[in-house]
Amino acid sequence: MSRDADAGLVLGVNLQGFGQRPAAWRTQDVAATDLLTAAFWEDLGRTAERGLLDMVFLADHPAWSDPNVRAYGLLEPFVALGVIAGATTHLGLVGTASTTYNDPVELAERTLSLDTVSGGRVGWNAVTTYDSSVSANFGVARNPDRPERYARAGEFVDLVQALWASAATGATVHHRGEFLTHDGVLRVPPSAQGHPVVFQAGGSPHGRDLAARVAEGVFAVELTPEPAREHLRAVKRAAATYGRQSSDVTVVPGLSLVLGSTEAEARARFDHLESLAPDGYALRALGTHLDADLSGLDPAAPIPSSILDREVDPVTYGPSLGYHETVVRWVRANNTSLRDVLRGFGGYGARIVVGTPEQAADTIEDWYRTGAADGVNLMIDEFPRGLETVVDELVPILQRRGVFHREYEDVTLRGRLAARRHAA
Repeated sequence: MSRDADAGLVLGVNLQGFGQRPAAWRTQDVAATDLLTAAFWEDLGRTAERGLLDMVFLADHPAWSDPNVRAYGLLEPFVALGVIAGATTHLGLVGTASTTYNDPVELAERTLSLDTVSGGRVGWNAVTTYDSSVSANFGVARNPDRPERYARAGEFVDLVQALWASAATGATVHHRGEFLTHDGVLRVPPSAQGHPVVFQAGGSPHGRDLAARVAEGVFAVELTPEPAREHLRAVKRAAATYGRQSSDVTVVPGLSLVLGSTEAEARARFDHLESLAPDGYALRALGTHLDADLSGLDPAAPIPSSILDREVDPVTYGPSLGYHETVVRWVRANNTSLRDVLRGFGGYGARIVVGTPEQAADTIEDWYRTGAADGVNLMIDEFPRGLETVVDELVPILQRRGVFHREYEDVTLRGRLAARRHAA
């Protein structure tokens, strides 16, 4: 699969608090409370729209975590997205909400309400929840296993979509399922795009199957191009088995960025940011993805094969299988030493470019043109400064290369994604 110049690239940005680097708040002129102000989110939204980005994305972690380790996720995503909606006119607004710990009727109303008042710009990233800190926050002894979580997720999405449809038709929804029961109709009027765009981010077989059946957008985790191409093709083939067009699904892997005017400057910035991070942050993050305690390993030695070769039970394994498989595959190919692996792991599970805007554009263009991605979801080192660099320096390069648009094709998120698929 290859693409000529077509301006079909989809470009989003993951708004991770003050940035993806844990110490981003220490290297900018920001106050700790900025994340709790409307002005902070409005400014990010305006900057992203100035760069003609297709969407901003907010993850969710509905449990307490220490903001001194990494300050992000302090607001419920759709609250922050509502603030951004008021400061923008075209920018897509995608938020995560769990199918494990939400009510489908309330979620359908919440998301369609924002979609309607924003002019049809909302997307819902439908995920399941595996983190034990979240289950504890909801008073649940343990999370369901993966098959049960995804069985509920499929039913949950079906009910939400039926409720969205009822907003347009007025027909009462009668749902009787294994996990959910409901009789009713959604009174919120349909939006300019009908209803929110469904995204999905699961990398396990269960997650990919759900994405193939219901998602219009897929947030992928890939570190190298060929597995990314395989993932993209697999999701699109699976969509066809559900009677959909393969082009109905837009796949956007994450890409971490630490940019500088030269590669040496970018590397110096990366090293400085890492030196300011909490002790052992990258080591713990890598250990989470490998499902292992790495604290006692020799930094100068490779990670033992006993860790990399260990099989995990896809039913009982808690964290993301997609992250686990991707990171294990990458570590095996780059396992010169734990120290070297940690440096290359700077994206914390996503591919990372530490270099110039031109080098970032090279990676994005290559992945797009060779069918490894329909677009990218950028994870930027610092906000707001890093986003300004992307908008002022990276975006113009992608536009000159003919892969990214020069104006918004449609005011709605769904219309814009459809226009990109047509271009591609």
